[in-house]
Amino acid sequence: MLSTLQPPRYSLSRFPLHLPSKPFFFHSKQTPLSSPYPIANATLTDQIATSASSPSLHSQILSIRHSLLSRQFTATQLAESYLNRLRALEPHLKSFLHVSDSVLSDGREIDDKILRNEELGPLAGVLVGVKDNICTAGMPSTGGSRILDGYRPPFDATAVRRIKELGGIVVGKTNLDEFGMGSTTEASAFQVTANPWDLKRVPGGSSGGSASAVSARQCVVSLGSDTGGSVRQPASFCGVVGLKPTYGRVSRFGLMAYASSLDVIGCLGTTVADAGILLHAISGHDTLDATSSKREVHDFTSQFTAVDSLESKPLKGLRIGLIRETLDNGVDGKVSSAIRAAASHLEELGCSINEVSLPSFSLGLPAYYILASSESSSNLARYDGVRYGNQAIADELTGLYQNSRATGFGSEVKMRILMGTYALSAGYYDAYYKRAQQVRTIIQKSFKAALDEYDILISPAAPSAAYKIGEKVNDPLAMYAGDIMTVNVNLAGLPALVLPCGFVRDGSSDLPVGLQMIGAAFDEVRVIYPIAQHVGSFEKYRDG
Repeated sequence: MLSTLQPPRYSLSRFPLHLPSKPFFFHSKQTPLSSPYPIANATLTDQIATSASSPSLHSQILSIRHSLLSRQFTATQLAESYLNRLRALEPHLKSFLHVSDSVLSDGREIDDKILRNEELGPLAGVLVGVKDNICTAGMPSTGGSRILDGYRPPFDATAVRRIKELGGIVVGKTNLDEFGMGSTTEASAFQVTANPWDLKRVPGGSSGGSASAVSARQCVVSLGSDTGGSVRQPASFCGVVGLKPTYGRVSRFGLMAYASSLDVIGCLGTTVADAGILLHAISGHDTLDATSSKREVHDFTSQFTAVDSLESKPLKGLRIGLIRETLDNGVDGKVSSAIRAAASHLEELGCSINEVSLPSFSLGLPAYYILASSESSSNLARYDGVRYGNQAIADELTGLYQNSRATGFGSEVKMRILMGTYALSAGYYDAYYKRAQQVRTIIQKSFKAALDEYDILISPAAPSAAYKIGEKVNDPLAMYAGDIMTVNVNLAGLPALVLPCGFVRDGSSDLPVGLQMIGAAFDEVRVIYPIAQHVGSFEKYRDG
């Protein structure tokens, strides 16, 4: 059962971090990685990782709360421990574009509340990384672009505000591909983030900084954005849990728009439980976002189950469809093997698995890039040096626009703007944009038909494990092809969870592989806690 997966007992005295020999509930073989980089003052973060392995907690967030309330350590001590680790690793990883200078003072405020016996929010003391295209008051929010270099918004995105209201501490802003357009962080205007499993490899993108930071324990959890897989693909590459909610589940207010009909804010953590808690914290209707849903938000925090309370076949009755097209040509054979091994293990846990065909699956990639590029060309028109963005020097208005955009935008953003403008231009709109929308409708219908028959659909999160930095930078089509497993989910607006399911050997490195689990719209509960849908009630499993 996903809600009972025990997080690993990480050894935080060295870097990179080690995933468990059996990551979460899937069988796999792992060769520990080693590194010469020492980590100072990791005692408390090590203690959190260890105590989170308790069947009664199975969550770093819950472990932190328990430890603060029992006075095992203070929020200030915990914040200082994470900051020390973050700073020690940052020269090698480059996960963050900015680190908050108020982390320790925020920790002291929580400690003062504890001393006054005031009620603590469910995220009290939890250090959260925030992707730099999500606005945070008083901190730089650049979207990874030079055109917004130095911009500090006067407001928090709704997701950030809700985290702060529940006691969470924003530790800093994480690196990303410029405006979310990329799969590696190599399109960032500021730096390239490294994968904690192998510093010569990409962490994925565009939320690569958020995934890398969680994987390396520079923060407890993080926020990312997912337009075509930007939370799930880096989660797979970095061996962490990535959760993309249903479109509309989380407010997009304060998220810098890339493709408005596809963008969602997602969650990254080391366990499914932590991702679920964070999702619950940021979900819900928002009057500032007309696309946010008024649907009920399930309280995931009341649905955790102790491992020792489960029966031998906890997933009995669960129907899972393995998408046949995701294991065809173009997918690394080792990745396919890891996914099939994970499927076999799910069968051992009691569920039934059958292959299901989605013939329209291959159509999603070209449709996605037409739609996303078209919407981005419209959304990014506002960054002209007059309405938004840094202003270049020019003698007349047209030159000001041209110079501001030419110097502010990177090559990837310029290319996608040109692609989108072309697709929307007179004479090509029907041939490209309109047809892509028709394909989107076909994809939505095919997913609905499959999810009427199956509870969950599974696939790889990416066709390969993490590749080397620079390997695909000059081949954008090959890089775009890496999104083939994830873009269809965004086109259909569905929720999806990615979690580690094994490792593949590449040279001297053992690299994580992620399994993607797709559910019906607004049915995150079934994706995160599938057993709950088959016992009729969570009460039997509550509190172990």
